[in-house]
Amino acid sequence: QVQLMESGGGSVQPGGSLRLSCAGSGRSFSIMGWYRQTPGKERELVASITRTNVADYAEHAKGRFTISRDNAKNTIYLQMNSLKPEDTALYYCAADPYYSGTYLRLDEEVYDYWGQGTQVTVSA
Repeated sequence: QVQLMESGGGSVQPGGSLRLSCAGSGRSFSIMGWYRQTPGKERELVASITRTNVADYAEHAKGRFTISRDNAKNTIYLQMNSLKPEDTALYYCAADPYYSGTYLRLDEEVYDYWGQGTQVTVSA
């Protein structure tokens, strides 16, 4: 059974940092990514990374967030720095075993597997 398990969410003050983790099990993945969603809004891309560690970011994440991957552990991470209140959201891990394209800012429909999400709250 394929599973994605997120961890590392929590509450932090503006300007603070958090590190999210997503551990995959059951199979390996070609591409993995982080998405986020707030109530009443569509889920949006944060960052994605391939098996060969090629990464891409949404504009709102560039310069503040870093995605990384440990293939041996089938795990990705999202280091989030300089957090803002508008980063408050439920953060989801996504993974797909087959995608081999070079464009990485993918619609969520591309991903076959999703985690349950981990809440990130940024407030004073």
